Amino acid sequence: MNISSAILYIAPERLYEACEALLLMPGVDIHARSPEGKVVVTLEDDDTNSAADKYVALHGVPGVASVAMVYQYSDDEPVDTEEVQA
Repeated sequence: MNISSAILYIAPERLYEACEALLLMPGVDIHARSPEGKVVVTLEDDDTNSAADKYVALHGVPGVASVAMVYQYSDDEPVDTEEVQA
């Protein structure tokens, strides 16, 4: 599992169009945006290679001027769901 967050700077006149494109990307959620073009997103994926591909794709969204990763968490260990008796 890979979870990361980023701040995107988008040209204000393309903000609506860019946010619509972001919402169509699997694993991408928008958490905040300002009229000036600052957008906070999270990205979730199964592995770091796919996450890296998503960051490349973010740069290709029309109107996106820059992408800055803020946080990244990766866990390759399987989740153990076995119950423990107290």
